[in-house]
Amino acid sequence: MKRRSPLVFIFLTIFIDLLGIGIVLPLLPEYVKIVERSSWPWLADNRAVIVGALTASYALMQFLFAPVLGALGDRFGRRPVLLFSLFGAGLSYLVFALAENLTFLGIETVIGLLFLARIAAGITGASISTAQAYIADVTLPQDRARGLGMIGAAFGLGFMLGPAIGGLLANVSLQAPALFAAALSFANFAFGFFRLPESLPPEKRAQTVSRNFNPVSRLIAVAADVRVQPFIVGSVLFNLAFAGLQSNFPVYSDVRFGFGPQQNALIFAFIGLIAVIVQGFLIRKLVARFGEARLAIAGLTLMAIGFIAIGLATASWMLFPAIGIVALGSGMVTPSLTSLVSQSVLATEQGTTLGGVQAFTSLTMVFGPLLAGMLFDLIAPSAPYLIGSALLVGALVVLFSTLRSRFITLPQSATTDVASEVAVHAE
Repeated sequence: MKRRSPLVFIFLTIFIDLLGIGIVLPLLPEYVKIVERSSWPWLADNRAVIVGALTASYALMQFLFAPVLGALGDRFGRRPVLLFSLFGAGLSYLVFALAENLTFLGIETVIGLLFLARIAAGITGASISTAQAYIADVTLPQDRARGLGMIGAAFGLGFMLGPAIGGLLANVSLQAPALFAAALSFANFAFGFFRLPESLPPEKRAQTVSRNFNPVSRLIAVAADVRVQPFIVGSVLFNLAFAGLQSNFPVYSDVRFGFGPQQNALIFAFIGLIAVIVQGFLIRKLVARFGEARLAIAGLTLMAIGFIAIGLATASWMLFPAIGIVALGSGMVTPSLTSLVSQSVLATEQGTTLGGVQAFTSLTMVFGPLLAGMLFDLIAPSAPYLIGSALLVGALVVLFSTLRSRFITLPQSATTDVASEVAVHAE
């Protein structure tokens, strides 16, 4: 086996996970139509909430099971956890694809199977930390940042190509995109089964499985740190707004402008392309010239403007510049916030602190889609974006009050290397 093949497998694992998420996003309006056919008035009247809950169920399972799979990987090795995750992901996409064919059992049964599929996908998708641990196992310290950079690249490419593939395959059938994602998962499982070596030798494994599976402990520990509290508040407000957009936009664009899977696929591919350009190529130069504080404030300002433009759009063409502004701002905010958190704590605390901040981010991926769905159904289709803009302004105020002293001095070039490394974690 070639030395690089394990890292190729890890790249494909993360890529397929994000590809599967992206493939599903443009299809959400079609599943809204399934919900609307329910004989239960509450389900039919709260279709956007149901779609938001489908997205939230995936994020909730990732939040709950990430420490579980991490502990299992420490005890039994990374390979079995990664293979289990891929096989489980393949099954979840099969269930998602076949659910609509079971309408003869009742629309409520179909909705239940869709939730079951997303819950299973969330559990198996919680293996990202195991993939990171695998890279740490097989790379030298000086090569680790480059290896972990593969995860950032996989995130960007998966989110960019997933919606495009989903939109194209939706021309074949509603089931085709999920079946494609299932085939990719099973193919990578087969590749890993025959070609992936174990990275954690038995003598380095934990003797017992850790029982500290409570993810809330990570939240409490990092929330008590006054050094990072303003960044947590800013990150939560920012991610609540952005997570709501990700889950609700296909429903919004369908109701307001009649967008189908193909048009929504184009929108999400556009977002992914900008994310790859900004976080993959521009962030180092931007940080060196302006500093993380300025980038975070500028990015939040752009996003607030973009959210208002989406909510007030009167023609479909207006969505593209508005989404472009949001994507550009997000690409500036995410790595800048991560870097600011990293700079606020000691080197020995960064792993724990960044893990805790990521736990908060995972929770926003649970509550953001639910909030956007409720605002959509109870107030107006534009409400998630106008209120999302208010959340972003709140994040801007909190961060500006904390960082205003940094606007007096020019950014230090020393922050460049930090930003380039933490851009890996953007998502």
